[in-house]
Amino acid sequence: MKIAIMGSGGVGGYFGARLAAAGEDVTFIARGAHLEAIRGGGLKVTSARGDLHIGDAKATDDAADIGPVDLVLFAVKLWDTEQAATSIRPLIGPETAVLSLQNGVDAEATISAILGPAHVIGGVARIAAVIAAPGVIRHTGHMAEIFFGELDGARSPRAERFLATLQGAGIDTMLADDITKAIWEKFVILSALSGAGSVTRQTIGPIRDDPETRAFFTSLMAETAAVAGAAGIALDDDQVERTMALADGLPPEMTSSMAEDLERGNRLELPWLSGTVVRMGRDHGVPTPSHDFVQMALKLHERGRDATGS
Repeated sequence: MKIAIMGSGGVGGYFGARLAAAGEDVTFIARGAHLEAIRGGGLKVTSARGDLHIGDAKATDDAADIGPVDLVLFAVKLWDTEQAATSIRPLIGPETAVLSLQNGVDAEATISAILGPAHVIGGVARIAAVIAAPGVIRHTGHMAEIFFGELDGARSPRAERFLATLQGAGIDTMLADDITKAIWEKFVILSALSGAGSVTRQTIGPIRDDPETRAFFTSLMAETAAVAGAAGIALDDDQVERTMALADGLPPEMTSSMAEDLERGNRLELPWLSGTVVRMGRDHGVPTPSHDFVQMALKLHERGRDATGS
């Protein structure tokens, strides 16, 4: 299968490397020092699930170099969604699918508006991975899963083909009947972990072990679930309890990409995480005091260290 990885950071780099190692025709779209390192020495992955070195990794910063593909794994930061979707038009043929593995709940609608909804497949990536150094992806823990599905819930031939391809690469995956629900289920824990982890500067272990920070973490999840219900997303009645049980089983060193970005002084996805919960809460009349606090506490860091001068 011909695959392009749009956004070759932690998520895109990890899954793209697994696909390339399985023999798929993969090209990584990257930029800057990361691109040059991949071109010069290949792409390396360090992982408890097995290290990889794709020495002959194909990489470019221009989608026009690749041409139409079967599948685009779309894994850019949320502030880059519109620009990145526009830039990959050369990848789009009549049957091309774009599978978003981004955070938040807005990405699929944004990509659909630019490339057309027929090309977009919803997705959820469950993984903790970052660029440890140019050309090197560091995967933390064992969790590395992709849930995906057609936005209309159909079990299409192309989705079945993608499922077989991901499974063939040894990637834990599932074809979801209701991918919108799955995206919101992830958003419940993601919005909480990104918010609590960033304001406390801690990983999930200390957060869940301290009674006060655990209560704060739970309140963040509850607010997101309440907003989902008000927006017509039918999450399960015990969603918060089940998600807390999931959090209790995560490796104690697990953190969010936003917390990693904060530590590195990078731009934050805050407007699309706690910011989205706050905005939707106001639209639907749902109070979101915990996410309000996260947004206030982090707003001066939203544009990154270079922008704030701090």
